[in-house]
Amino acid sequence: MNTKPEIILSALDLERLERLLEKTQFPGKDELESELERANVMDPKDIPGDVVTMNSTVRFRELPDDAEFSLTLVYPKDAGQEGTVSILAPVGAALLGLSVGAEIEWPSPKGRTLRVRIEEIIYQPERAGEFHR
Repeated sequence: MNTKPEIILSALDLERLERLLEKTQFPGKDELESELERANVMDPKDIPGDVVTMNSTVRFRELPDDAEFSLTLVYPKDAGQEGTVSILAPVGAALLGLSVGAEIEWPSPKGRTLRVRIEEIIYQPERAGEFHR
């Protein structure tokens, strides 16, 4: 049985994402909605500092290669810039709410699947006290 990891979501991110989903059609919409439905929703001030929230910058490690890279999880309006991944991309939806130490599979541009582990949340708006970004 493949169990999904627990995800934590701020109430503010949930509200913004629900509004986005109401007016946007994209592949993977049902999967993102399912993730939002199963999330443990918390007040932004109570979000642990080791959880990926919207606009968080995350450092990853490829397994077993040990290569590292960082990305920022963003809303579609901010996507397309180097170092960002949209919440509407399957990988973006998979990242939301995960904690440091979680591992996920990541499709690479070369057609293979990478396994990555979240090593560090470099920046998280909630941890920085930025609740209305």
